[in-house]
Amino acid sequence: MHSHKVVSLPDGAPPIRTQPAECEKHGSFDQKVTVLLGRELKGGCPECLRANSVEREATAKANEAYEQRLSLARKLGDALIPKRFLSRTLDNYKTEHDEQRRALKFCRHYVATFDQIREVGRCMVLIGKPGTGKTHLGVAMANELLHKTSRTAVYRTVGSVLQAIRGTYDKHSERTEGEILSSLINPDLLVLDEIGVSKEQPSDFELTTLFAIINGRYEREAPTVIISNLAAKDLAQAMGDRCVDRLREGGLIVVPFEWESQRGKEGF
Repeated sequence: MHSHKVVSLPDGAPPIRTQPAECEKHGSFDQKVTVLLGRELKGGCPECLRANSVEREATAKANEAYEQRLSLARKLGDALIPKRFLSRTLDNYKTEHDEQRRALKFCRHYVATFDQIREVGRCMVLIGKPGTGKTHLGVAMANELLHKTSRTAVYRTVGSVLQAIRGTYDKHSERTEGEILSSLINPDLLVLDEIGVSKEQPSDFELTTLFAIINGRYEREAPTVIISNLAAKDLAQAMGDRCVDRLREGGLIVVPFEWESQRGKEGF
């Protein structure tokens, strides 16, 4: 049975007592009542107050994540994910054989355990034949993080990055090279596609830019997903040995795509 209790306070402090009260949601609780200037100020249900506090914190985090995404989008000058790929998800990636199912499983696990992945900066390489769904899965992982978590993620091709940086050399450009690089280094996940797409020896400019991005993310322990049609042995030539060394740190996950092209079929 509830009883009134008076709490002893230092001299001059308003007296506080507790009394029995009922919450529609959580049932009985000890309600604190403060007497101030002759008025009684009644406290609320502790469980409701705790739930409200958790909700406010979650809302604040969501708002902060949204602002980060807006900031990133402004720095990139366009969307975090190109319009063509906005509908690519892990759920609508079509699997017809075990190799595809295995690749999808790796990508699902990467997203599901991303908090741990992010802590150590563990990178992933989707590598193999053209038209096998590598881009779909890479974009899908970024979309999943953007839409279902408070994480930031960006998808870019190497070509679009190089073009954007060259554009900053125009004296009328509104963006700087540093801004573009930071917009690729700072997200929780970067998906970088079309590594070695030309199959020619990369220029010094390309190698320097790739290293600036990969090394910047390496220093922040931020994971990167690399997508390439090259064979694994040719990746170092396309990116430079130093880039590949940094990708390997923390335990590189390599997912091979060795089946025939599915391009033009539904879901790819």
